[in-house]
Amino acid sequence: MKSSSAAIFLLAFVLYGVAIAEVTAAENSSGDWANWRGPSFNGSSPSAKPPEKWSEEENVRWKVAIDGKGSSSPIIWGDKLFLLTAVPVETEKPAEVAKEPEAAQPEAPQPREESAAPPRRGPRGRGGFGGGAAPTTPMDFTVVCLDKSTGEKIWSTVAVQATPHESGHNTNTFASSSAVTNGEILVAFFGSRGIFCYDMNGKLIWKRDLGKQQTRNAFGEGSTPALYKNTVIIPWDHEGDSFVVALDATTGEDLWKVDRDEATSWATPIVAEHNGTAQVILNGTTRVRSYDVATGKLIWECGGQATNPIATPIIYDGKAICMTGYRGYAVYAISLDAKGDVTDNDDFIAWSRSDVGPYIASATLMNDRLYVTKSRDGVLYCLDAKNGETLFGPERLPEASTLYSSLVGADGKVYVSDRDGTTVVLEDGPEFKVLAVNQLAEGIDASIALSGNQLFLRTDGHLYCIQQADSK
Repeated sequence: MKSSSAAIFLLAFVLYGVAIAEVTAAENSSGDWANWRGPSFNGSSPSAKPPEKWSEEENVRWKVAIDGKGSSSPIIWGDKLFLLTAVPVETEKPAEVAKEPEAAQPEAPQPREESAAPPRRGPRGRGGFGGGAAPTTPMDFTVVCLDKSTGEKIWSTVAVQATPHESGHNTNTFASSSAVTNGEILVAFFGSRGIFCYDMNGKLIWKRDLGKQQTRNAFGEGSTPALYKNTVIIPWDHEGDSFVVALDATTGEDLWKVDRDEATSWATPIVAEHNGTAQVILNGTTRVRSYDVATGKLIWECGGQATNPIATPIIYDGKAICMTGYRGYAVYAISLDAKGDVTDNDDFIAWSRSDVGPYIASATLMNDRLYVTKSRDGVLYCLDAKNGETLFGPERLPEASTLYSSLVGADGKVYVSDRDGTTVVLEDGPEFKVLAVNQLAEGIDASIALSGNQLFLRTDGHLYCIQQADSK
């Protein structure tokens, strides 16, 4: 390359990096849903006005089939909607894969109280197993971009073709992480298959291979990165050497990397700005930790969480509300002023609960009210986010079975979807009031995305745009 061309290229790259740095994942007013937890990073939207009722025949603006499998939640920027999927590749003979040691037998699932109404689609149910034989069929790990208004494909690209080295839990998929964007770049994380950064038109900017995770009982992977200004933060908790790493969003190069004394988790980090410092908060089985986004330095840590952390923390009034709900329950509201190890330190733990906590579905926050489920069950609590006191609950959600999809809320309504295709809509308020119970033909593991007067919902094989029929 000639020196003048190189200089132009370098200048363009620097300017591009400045543009990225100026775009944050902060809440915006255009109806974007830039990460799977939405513009407020807690499942709620301050501007969306989604419909209350739908079915296969009612209020469906469009419905499109999605190739392959994935519980990646849809995200939205402008007129574009993005999701990830893993599509089996047809081959004449199975791909050869190296044999791995036989995985330990999974622990038996916990019993649960019976639902007041039996699940409509029993075979989906709850629980399941991992630890089986590794797949022999290669997958196309694919990024899909659709037109938000019509569902038509704008572009799609295969990030990588690979044969997964672990079987995965039979309720997990090989595309469980969700994409994240800031309107300049799109980051797609396929775990052991790599992390890929694209421009908004699908052109690859950079990619990284961080190695292979060895997950507990070969249950598979599912953490989603955080994108904050010019930093991509990736959790890597597994049965090997665990760490959290920050990458430059412009180049994919390491900014910092910190080792973690943690086993497998499926937690997604969240970034909070507090007193001039950006903290990235990441839960773990051993403890929840806060790191300085700029340096990776540990700011604070707190024990007391339960096993298999998955739910994403929620930032509220200078506190991080961290939740777990497998083999125990824990909800901790930890001050962002904390320093060092604050386990059992009442000066920094504003409140805590040990009788409720979600296993898989993240909570949502609306009007100082925290809506949180118990374990994987269709059981809901509403807590006062200021002090953790119960406003209502436990309440059995009608016709709801096992919950994987995280809660969302907007326009005075809270939405809870289950693995049997049911979505219960509640009124946001201190009393338990069901507004609607909606049913689709396929199960729902991905979380809902909200934008304007539309609701986007991914089922086992389709993506729906739900909109009131008489609205424009």
